[in-house]
Amino acid sequence: MARHPIHRHPLHRHALQRLTSPSRSLSLFLHVLGVASFSYNFHFLTIWDTPFSAAYGWHFQFLTIIGLSAALVAFALGVAADLTLFPAFFHAKNAVAVVATPLEVVISILYWGIRLIDSALLMPGEFKLALLPDVGFHLAPAVFLTLDLVLFSPPWTISAYGTMALSTVLAFAYWYWVELCFSHNGWYPYPLFELLSTVQRAGLFTFSAGLVTLSSAGLKWIYAKVNGYEKAKAKAWKPLKKVE
Repeated sequence: MARHPIHRHPLHRHALQRLTSPSRSLSLFLHVLGVASFSYNFHFLTIWDTPFSAAYGWHFQFLTIIGLSAALVAFALGVAADLTLFPAFFHAKNAVAVVATPLEVVISILYWGIRLIDSALLMPGEFKLALLPDVGFHLAPAVFLTLDLVLFSPPWTISAYGTMALSTVLAFAYWYWVELCFSHNGWYPYPLFELLSTVQRAGLFTFSAGLVTLSSAGLKWIYAKVNGYEKAKAKAWKPLKKVE
């Protein structure tokens, strides 16, 4: 009786990726670790007793939690890609990460920068976070996503203009969401917003969109620095290659 040959599912890897992804080894380990970290953060929110738990918009009033959600979606898609080796999951993970990664980097920079100035601008003192959840919310997502970009992802091909347009739309969509929550709750999620006029808040969100654009450019620079400038320029637009 003739035996049918065993076909291995090829791994899809861009020439500039440092490590193979999707894969059931290091890539899967990083993505599972990230999903576990982000999931713990959401679990913490369900047991953290604050007025936000019963407020309109729940904790999704915070940009931090919106960014965390995007990070969780990206890494869940990464896990799915690693387990199934299905390219569509891998492409979807990278598409979400294009937005989530620079956003999380900006969230980390703004949070820790403002916290050094006055933590009361971010949250009333009675709701101060312990170190573990604080790092989990405001540092870990940026670290995980940046590692995924540099080690396990193809180079981004989105232009600076595209990033600016996307980040501006998202920034003002978040502003609309914040104002909607304010109309129901009577207070803003961040005390800083209470101190600003409408014009100043518009300026803040425009500035934040610019920071996301700069963050994306900086991440591209880091990627090129790690993987080689000339290779990044020559191969950024080339399709994925199959590694048997």
